[in-house]
Amino acid sequence: MSLITPDLGLLFWMLVIFVTVFAILAKFAWPVITGMIEERNKYIEDSIQSAKEANQQLSNLKLEAEKMQKEANNEKMSIVREAQTVKEKIISEAKKEAEVEAAKLIENAKASIEQEKLNALKDIRKEVIEMSLEISAKLLQKQLASNADQEAFINQELDKYNAIKKQ
Repeated sequence: MSLITPDLGLLFWMLVIFVTVFAILAKFAWPVITGMIEERNKYIEDSIQSAKEANQQLSNLKLEAEKMQKEANNEKMSIVREAQTVKEKIISEAKKEAEVEAAKLIENAKASIEQEKLNALKDIRKEVIEMSLEISAKLLQKQLASNADQEAFINQELDKYNAIKKQ
């Protein structure tokens, strides 16, 4: 039973050793351990604070990115609207120019047709005059078969010409 219940001397020395070890630990080990724990605690708090700041910066960056994306979309829509306006303006101007060019071409074609018509009429008149002269010459030759008849006809025409010229 002596193992279960220690003697009083043994208890005294155990108590002395315990108090000595406790005093040594309290003087040298506990400040170091508590300092390390406080340092670790401070590091964890700083890390948590840094994480909160990083999270705040990340949310700010997200908001800024969304804002920039909205601005980019607005600018894109503005550019598309401007391009649409320019396209419509160019198409309108091209239509106007095409209409003007078409009107010029039609006018030139009409003038060309009119000129060709006048030339054709001129040619037809010339042909008619030549044919009439040939027919008249043949008729006169047939009717004025003798020289006396021809001279009488020429004198008659000269008298008509001189009478017209005197008026």
